[in-house]
Amino acid sequence: MTIERITAAQARRIALGAQGFGAKRPDAANAAHLRKLLDRVAIHQMDSVNVLVRAHYLPIFSRLGGYDPKLLDRGAWGPKRERRMFEYWAHEASLLPMDLHPLLRWKMARADRGEMGWSSMKAFATERRAEAEVVLKRIRDQGPMAVSDFEEGRSRAGWWEWGDAKRILEWLFYAGHITTATRRGGFERVYDLTERVLPRRILDLPTPSEQEAHKGLIERSARALGVATRGELRDYFRIRPADSDPAVAALVDEGVLIPVDVAGWGKPAYLHRDARRPRRIEGRALLAPFDPLIWERARTERMFGFRYRLEIYTPAEKRVHGYYVLPFLLGDRLVARVDLKSDRQNGRLLVQSLHMEPDAPGEARAELEGELHTMAAWLGLTR
Repeated sequence: MTIERITAAQARRIALGAQGFGAKRPDAANAAHLRKLLDRVAIHQMDSVNVLVRAHYLPIFSRLGGYDPKLLDRGAWGPKRERRMFEYWAHEASLLPMDLHPLLRWKMARADRGEMGWSSMKAFATERRAEAEVVLKRIRDQGPMAVSDFEEGRSRAGWWEWGDAKRILEWLFYAGHITTATRRGGFERVYDLTERVLPRRILDLPTPSEQEAHKGLIERSARALGVATRGELRDYFRIRPADSDPAVAALVDEGVLIPVDVAGWGKPAYLHRDARRPRRIEGRALLAPFDPLIWERARTERMFGFRYRLEIYTPAEKRVHGYYVLPFLLGDRLVARVDLKSDRQNGRLLVQSLHMEPDAPGEARAELEGELHTMAAWLGLTR
């Protein structure tokens, strides 16, 4: 079989096009734009840091420009009839389109059997399951509840400092027994029974076999990435090699994935058969640290020649670029990185630091300033 050779620049443009970059931003993004984008990228990763804005709001802004964040809130946590997304541990904690729920039930089933999840959670699938059943019954009887409702009187646990209630709730969540009904105080997850949160039309969809689910997820990964290595395809939904490798092989046999050789990548790659091949990518965007375009750092470095690390957990005196640094995309290149903060008390968008890439074009600084003004307006701040 003759394997097509693709230049690194072509691969970069394919990846950007697959992720929704290069198209003209709408004058006023609406719910239909959001649904189309969510279907394209499949995952909005969530994170607790709010120094600028919650991470899951940023990928939409990066691609569509200014939009009403309430569109996302209603689609994720609004009335059942308006919901278009659900939360689950997919890449990390993520918002996903509803149609992916059946494709992730295999992971829920494995978690229910104690075969997946953090070691501190697995006991609730087996020897400590009775404790989990008590928590589940309380939610069933009393309605939606958060960790703080179970742990009243003790200081709230940090993000990774989980008490037993948090571990039980997260296991029930991972195993699909409960899901997020809403968010309290900006980010605290409030849980309820899955059947009381998700629309009936989703719950009634048939559950595919594990093999078909793996194929479905790898195909969605390939659509979202455009062109990718085997490792990148499985990383998108965090699928183990033993599960993802047969799925990749089957999709190649079916002609859904096309093996290609990307110059300079040094690894076999796969092109989705429906991937667009843009000749140019125009536009500009500030990218969240958890944007699916750049969350796989080795791919980012290989594709853009841009070494990027999140330095939130690096001591301040050892940081190179800043605390919450967003890469700046101009055309098909990452040309700068800027450390941003929302000064909500004074209504300002603050640039803590700015680093231009050595090969940034002359117009990059002015384009970045324009995008910062666009972001500030979206956030209700001033520059």
